[in-house]
Amino acid sequence: MVAHQYFDNQFQPAAPAAPPASPPPKRFRRGLLVAVAAVALASGAGSGAAAAALIDHGASASAATVATTTSTSTTTAASSTATAIYQQDSPSVVTITDVISGPQGSGQAIGSGVVLDTNGDILTNAHVIAGARQIQVTFSNGQTVGATVVGSSTSADLAVLRVSVAASSLHPAVLGNSSSVQVGDTVYAIGSPFGLSGTLTEGIVSNVNQSGSASGGGNLSGLIQTDAAINPGNSGGALVNAQGQVIGINNSIISPVDGNVGVGFAIPINQVKTLLTSLEGGLNV
Repeated sequence: MVAHQYFDNQFQPAAPAAPPASPPPKRFRRGLLVAVAAVALASGAGSGAAAAALIDHGASASAATVATTTSTSTTTAASSTATAIYQQDSPSVVTITDVISGPQGSGQAIGSGVVLDTNGDILTNAHVIAGARQIQVTFSNGQTVGATVVGSSTSADLAVLRVSVAASSLHPAVLGNSSSVQVGDTVYAIGSPFGLSGTLTEGIVSNVNQSGSASGGGNLSGLIQTDAAINPGNSGGALVNAQGQVIGINNSIISPVDGNVGVGFAIPINQVKTLLTSLEGGLNV
């Protein structure tokens, strides 16, 4: 089966000038990269529900009560963690909107970004702002300002933007250590899938040290794979751990259906750190 690797930003073509009651334009993606992937379906043998049915009737009520209490406590704790992560980190993630021109005509692309400091530097993917004639950044409180590109590396698919706003409006993210990431770790993706700003999704680290292709050419290595839902518009957003630290920058997905099927990739934050000084200094390669 052929699957497609998508760089998960979203492109919305601009509507023609003064259309006479024309329908809204069809949405489509830009920066697509086709890859071949083997897709297999697996089914498990047996189920927890079937096993539970074998419990002796005399003990079933007590066991069910314990199981329900444990399940409720676990769910509450997980929900509390996700809520705390969102409250802490969502102000550090922005929506990036570009006006671009290309073979498909003029239109609008949407991605995400991460606030780095109180100087107004914002990290995103290079493919999010590729070909942009105008860039706007919208913060979690709804404030929208113009942004300029400070530095960009298409081979690493990273870019730094800069905005001019009061330091009090900026909430820098806490960058973690991606070398400590392990398969099975709980992670959260925050971004603007399909333009829905401030969206939180939860999953685990599915694998590490994966490889992929950068939209500008070349290869990306050491990628973090996750099943947290990532869709077009999540590009450049944060992948954070259970401590609320950014451990990756969401970058792409593999999917046979143009949408999330649980195979997403993020650039490890330690790789990002090695380029930050150069990008903030005006690197453009």
